[in-house]
Amino acid sequence: MKKSLAAAVGAVLVAVLAACGGGESASGGTLRVGTLSDSKPNAYQENGVFTGFDNELLKAIATSQNLKLEFVSTEFSTLLSQVANGKFDIGSSGISQTDERRKTVDFSAPYNYQSLGIEARDGVGITDENSLAGKRIGVVQGTVSDSWLAANAPAAQAVRFPQDAAALAALKAGAIDGAIFDQATAEDYAAKNPDAKLKVVKAITTTIPHGFAVKKGNTELVGKLNAGLKQVIADGTWEKVHQRFEPNAPVPAEFKAGQQ
Repeated sequence: MKKSLAAAVGAVLVAVLAACGGGESASGGTLRVGTLSDSKPNAYQENGVFTGFDNELLKAIATSQNLKLEFVSTEFSTLLSQVANGKFDIGSSGISQTDERRKTVDFSAPYNYQSLGIEARDGVGITDENSLAGKRIGVVQGTVSDSWLAANAPAAQAVRFPQDAAALAALKAGAIDGAIFDQATAEDYAAKNPDAKLKVVKAITTTIPHGFAVKKGNTELVGKLNAGLKQVIADGTWEKVHQRFEPNAPVPAEFKAGQQ
């Protein structure tokens, strides 16, 4: 009888522990952050460390709120679904807040805005969105670049990739004529691949805000992220991180030190 009781208690404990698995409870209060490893300057890995504007800003926010973070690499095309199903507590990778995405996840307050760059190799005849018709244009599946191309250059042939690195490799190899990346990312690729003769032929500024993604209904975490964001904007940390990773991009008025 005692053995049966002990077994029953043990089974209950196992069930309780299993229920605590994943997310914030999985590692003593550490939040799992889904991010990218190859998308400069927003989210990438350098010497084994996840960095970039979005991730360093998130680290500063976490410090202000006494939160612990664990960064994990994933692909953008699956990131939001992984946040929605609880695999990650936070999604951090220059995620634009669109109405469609708000159906899947909740977002923090805006911390930046989306800018795109049309990138092409010399000699392919791409100068702007009006010259994309009939061209093979690379985009990362599910991104704003993907939806922007469909809406603004429907006669282009969209070639979809799981991540920036694959699109860049195809562009350098001549498998595609051009690609659309985040503007700062496109500029970084052009600067670091001179032999490929890449050029950002047009920059496109949008009013679509970036936000950190969290599982729908997690108002407590959204509240902490927003409180931390207000603090790092007010004390000038936002501008310092921005200057480090996007020195040539203008600082929107609402993100300047002393705001919030």
